[in-house]
Amino acid sequence: MSTYQENVVTFRCHDASLYGIVSRPVACSERGVLVIVGGPQYRVGAHRQFTLLARALATNGIPVMRFDYRGMGDSDGETQGFNDIQDDLRAAVDAFMQAVPAVREVVLWGLCDAASAACLHGPGDKRITGMILINPWVRTETSQARAYLKHYYLRRFVTGAFWRKVVTGKFGYRSALESLGANLAKVMERQPQKSKPLPELMYDGLARFGGRLLIITSGSDLTAQEFEDTVSASSAWQQLLDREGVERRRLPDADHTFSRQAWRDQVALWCQQWLAQR
Repeated sequence: MSTYQENVVTFRCHDASLYGIVSRPVACSERGVLVIVGGPQYRVGAHRQFTLLARALATNGIPVMRFDYRGMGDSDGETQGFNDIQDDLRAAVDAFMQAVPAVREVVLWGLCDAASAACLHGPGDKRITGMILINPWVRTETSQARAYLKHYYLRRFVTGAFWRKVVTGKFGYRSALESLGANLAKVMERQPQKSKPLPELMYDGLARFGGRLLIITSGSDLTAQEFEDTVSASSAWQQLLDREGVERRRLPDADHTFSRQAWRDQVALWCQQWLAQR
């Protein structure tokens, strides 16, 4: 006998119809999880990641809703960027709590720019008491270039494949030097800021958020490395993430979307354990 059931939910955000799937356990906890989908993809996720996560949590009594915000998947409307989905999230929380009346508090779960969206929009809703941020997206041109220099190029220099190309004359020196030069220029260039860069906006959001945080990063992912570099370079970020109620986990060999079953299972287990805490 199944310990949960899944149902389609339809709800409105302005003039658009949005669609989601609720995984509802037979015996529900009062804490539910709303999965935010990073773009451009839809509620199933890469390697069926969001579907499998929702079912794993629901099996352990945690209700989960995953949905397509405007312009994604089956949902109507103009495509929205991750920084413009505040109304979508508010409408989704409404629909989730209506579909599962037992839910009294909601945890936002987001991968990549969906984690960024949670940081930007989560603090404005008192029903949101926690956030699970997976490989948060903090990218700027400078941070991307710095991450390439620190992680990509240095890693290539110690691989056998790189030196085999050099020895056999198959290494493209010109393109490699052009790429290296371009990234060095971006790191050293000082560009005028018309508005706050994304890392600062995310910091501001998290600083205002009074709930609990679980941050999970992959060891083999440039996006995760950019986030970790941002934190390590800033005493303010370090103090923010050292506060009570913040938990961090890292999977050393995992890629951006946790494409192996063992990695997905580990993420689901960490989430389940964290959600069970009071």
